[in-house]
Amino acid sequence: MKRGLALFATLALAACASTDPYSMGPIAAHLQRADAIGDCARLFRRLDQAIEQAGVRDVQAPQVQGFPYLRVDRLTERLAPAASADDGEAGRAWRERMLALDREARAIEVANAGPAAAPARDAAGIDDCRARLAETDRASASLSEAAHVPDDYSDAERAFGLYPLTKFAFASSIRKWHEETGALHALPLAQLPRLGESVRYTPKPPQLLAPLETLPFPTVDALGVPRLLPALTEALIARNAPALEIDTVDANDRLGQLGWGDGGRHIVVDTTRPVAYARVAYTRLAGRVVPQLVYTFWFPARPAEGYFDSLAGNLDGLIWRVTLGPDLQPLVYDTIHPCGCYHLFYPTGRLHARSGPIEGQGPHDEGLYVPQPVDAPRDGERQLLHIAARTHYLRRVSNVVDAPAAVAYELRDENDLRVLPWPNEAAPRGTRSAYGTDGLIEGSERMERFFFWPMGITSPGQMRQWGHHATAFVGRRHFDDPDLFERYFEPSGPIADPR
Repeated sequence: MKRGLALFATLALAACASTDPYSMGPIAAHLQRADAIGDCARLFRRLDQAIEQAGVRDVQAPQVQGFPYLRVDRLTERLAPAASADDGEAGRAWRERMLALDREARAIEVANAGPAAAPARDAAGIDDCRARLAETDRASASLSEAAHVPDDYSDAERAFGLYPLTKFAFASSIRKWHEETGALHALPLAQLPRLGESVRYTPKPPQLLAPLETLPFPTVDALGVPRLLPALTEALIARNAPALEIDTVDANDRLGQLGWGDGGRHIVVDTTRPVAYARVAYTRLAGRVVPQLVYTFWFPARPAEGYFDSLAGNLDGLIWRVTLGPDLQPLVYDTIHPCGCYHLFYPTGRLHARSGPIEGQGPHDEGLYVPQPVDAPRDGERQLLHIAARTHYLRRVSNVVDAPAAVAYELRDENDLRVLPWPNEAAPRGTRSAYGTDGLIEGSERMERFFFWPMGITSPGQMRQWGHHATAFVGRRHFDDPDLFERYFEPSGPIADPR
């Protein structure tokens, strides 16, 4: 058994090992230069060494191999323009997306590294060097191939776990959970099982929010990505934030904000400050890039049900996503837990599921599951998510008139979780990300990881960072896959575009 576990660990580590982004061209050649470009390459390497030594690497968007001053996410990878467009407006917009991702992540890493990054804290110098390196490498033929996001499945784990055979048992369990979920969604609201008190949460009204109708409609960049100005972003997030009705047995069923507790040793949830962490994302649907609004809610724990509960553990949550059309009206909703588990879809009447086999999806793969169609809220309404006690499963979606509730929650930028105050004795005024250098929240592990690893997902059940949510045990699916909705849905009719 020990030899088997050692072999498994070796295979898993080999699958997860990353290549040094400075070991290949063009950056490897730049390091040898005795000019300003060489100085810039060495500045970035010194900064990255300090970040690695401090253990504060942010992995939301990985560095591009050979171009470590750039980072890439799945949308940017898919939007790579044709080689003939590399010198055009689309090519410039594509590279600017990767520059912006590095600018954001590196600022977070430098803040979290504290004094360790002091020798390379010159933000202006870093920005200047990033621009110099990008201009030097503008025509590099290897960039489009290097700008790749690794998938979050381990082929080594699947091979060692006999995935071609073990997947059938998992597929059967998934079908059973779908049946149970569908039965709950079919119940009248009054008949939903309850274990405790029903507590309703609604978003706290933002101050001085401009009406959505008075804000300028977004334009698109050369890649077709909408440009959402801050005022419009704030208005969209506030308007589409859901209400929640939670069956509440104890503090583990109450919403809260994440923070470092126990002297900076563990991430905990402060239920005296209900919060939803929001972000804007983008996907492709009906040939267009459209915006998404993503809301993450956190609970202190999923308590054990009985003596042996492999799904129980510290921290739990719910992620609710709203995919908007070009007209900024909802098209489809979907949800997971922050572990990537329990992916459910709720389309409006403006979309319907594609008929026939889905490209790239095997007959036993975990595919689209719709427990309930929904109607987009009308003026004066917002969606109400009915959430179970303890498991925090979503059991039903309805619309309610927007009205004050017993508890108001605050809307926060999800990026706050990447720079949380860190009350550590060595750095009492420092910051740290809630996520580790593997994209996981330490201390939120589940016992299920010892049983579910043959599906190839690192530490199943553990809470994880945006960009690392693998959502299917059988098959391959990522929550941030920009082609996910294009693969599953098609419009029921023309989708208006006010532009």
